[in-house]
Amino acid sequence: MKNLVRTSTMVIGLMLLLSALLYGCAQNTPAPTAEPAQAQPTATNPPPTQAPTATSAPTATTAPTPEPKLSGDPVRGGLLYDNWFAELGMPAPEGDHPLWKTQTSNTRSGPDTWRCKECHGWDYKGVDGAYGSGSHRTGFMGILQSASKPGWEVLASLQGSTNPDHDFSELMDEQDLTDLALFITDTLLDASELVNEDKTAKGEAAAGEDLYIQVCTHCHGPQGSAINFGSYDELEFVGALALDNPWEFIHKVRYGQAGWPMPSAIRNEWSSEDVAAVMAYAQTLSNEPMASFGGQLYDKWWTVVGGSAPNGDNPLWSTQTTNTRSGEDTWRCKECHGWDYKGVDGAYGSGSHRTGFKGILAASSMSAEEIIGALTGQKNPDHDFSEWLDEAALNELATFIQEEIADTASIINADKTIAGDPTQGEQKYINTCAYCHGDDGKKLNFGSSDEPEYIGTLALDNPWEFFHKVYFGQPGQPMPIGKAMGWTMEEIADLIAFAQTLPAE
Repeated sequence: MKNLVRTSTMVIGLMLLLSALLYGCAQNTPAPTAEPAQAQPTATNPPPTQAPTATSAPTATTAPTPEPKLSGDPVRGGLLYDNWFAELGMPAPEGDHPLWKTQTSNTRSGPDTWRCKECHGWDYKGVDGAYGSGSHRTGFMGILQSASKPGWEVLASLQGSTNPDHDFSELMDEQDLTDLALFITDTLLDASELVNEDKTAKGEAAAGEDLYIQVCTHCHGPQGSAINFGSYDELEFVGALALDNPWEFIHKVRYGQAGWPMPSAIRNEWSSEDVAAVMAYAQTLSNEPMASFGGQLYDKWWTVVGGSAPNGDNPLWSTQTTNTRSGEDTWRCKECHGWDYKGVDGAYGSGSHRTGFKGILAASSMSAEEIIGALTGQKNPDHDFSEWLDEAALNELATFIQEEIADTASIINADKTIAGDPTQGEQKYINTCAYCHGDDGKKLNFGSSDEPEYIGTLALDNPWEFFHKVYFGQPGQPMPIGKAMGWTMEEIADLIAFAQTLPAE
């Protein structure tokens, strides 16, 4: 036992001595210049953590290019979709659209072939919608499915990316095409949400009546017959359009009328339900006129019937020498009989318009047969208009003379001043006339740049013409017909009185 203790003591002493020597060596030995070899692991010492293997720096990745953000006016795009050349105030391209020859079912030609709606439809469904049958069928697809595409992709297709024959970039500038693209991507709706299969509206007519009175009646009139979209012999008022083509009705209510300052339901923040309600009310309106088109025929009949003025002078023109006008002016009824319908006994009794011909005011007591007889040369063969005016037009003129002309002496004085209230006329002007003529009446120039003629000029210079055009409308233009608006002579006098306060130059 003593020997074992002694032996253990010696071993411990040697170990302590060895540890001291090793510690001393470690303090005096310089640091190695080379990395020492890693110690091998033992059962009691875990291996050191392996240093990470050096790798090359990660390759920088390019951030994806963001899709171009289009900026424009989608409501204007809707007008361009309807009739882009009318909206831009330019003539339609000549001939047919290049793609038109790829179909044979739609026999239209010329300007119609360039309208977007003629291929893709008022419901935007093309061959899968209302234009899938009938005379408008082309077989072309619609655009409704393109509403989910990015705007830049739709814009590219309008620039010919999918078909070079569908490139409109030489006809419209980039902003025009951008507006068209935004119309498709931002504002399209499926009209089936508003229209039943039988074309009736999915709306409440009572609610629509309120909106119609607030906005639409100022131009279309209380019965919807103040603007005719058709012709004098095939009338189409707002009610007929709503019944026959509710998809066109929806489009025009939402976006407006191309080329004219019709209010837009989108700009007015109407909901889809509002549009459906107005359509439901419009479908209750009559297609019967509240005024004849005889007044417009009296003004310029060839514009109304869709023809050209006859060549040369009216045969009767040679029987007078005081009015030196020639050509088409000599064929206008008003040039002989005057805007006040009194001829030589009225405003045209003197001045450059004097012809010496009598007026027609007294003819209101004649029968329709007598009036038509006078218009077809039965009294004077040189006063025969039957070559150019059909029976419907002659009947319209007879109605105008028998029932609609009036002596304006009660509201228009000989010195051209008006027996009217300009304050009352101002509100009527703001509600109806300012949309086209502007707040100051100078938006439309009836004259030339050298000799402008504005609504104020006309009211001061020729109040009889002003009255006639307000009461019966402007031939060939969608000007509201005052008589169909329900306006009285006194209300028109108020309007003229206010118009005379507007700038004349």
